Amino acid sequence: QVQLVESGGGLVQAGGSLRLSCVASESIFSINAMGWYRRAPGKQRELVAAITKLAATDYGDSVKGRFTISTDNAKNTVSLQMNSLKPEDTAVYYCTALRRGVNYWGQGTQVTVSS
Repeated sequence: QVQLVESGGGLVQAGGSLRLSCVASESIFSINAMGWYRRAPGKQRELVAAITKLAATDYGDSVKGRFTISTDNAKNTVSLQMNSLKPEDTAVYYCTALRRGVNYWGQGTQVTVSS
């Protein structure tokens, strides 16, 4: 079982930046893909960004050009750099890892963007 612990959420003004990090309990070399999803109040969960073991990336349309996902293999960490934040980015952000066909989830971290 892979445990994921997120950090880096908080309150920021529109136009600002935040960096989320997620530490996995096991080597990310054993993980097929990692990513970030978010859920805003009253909305469905949506993909924010994902990265595979081969470093292929995918982004949700609403964050393309503003967010960047990356991994640090030595630290078993996946990070999400969020720039030019908008109030509509306000949500709980969840880290996820896919390994051997099983999705694992972190506990979530709140991101609030004020206008």
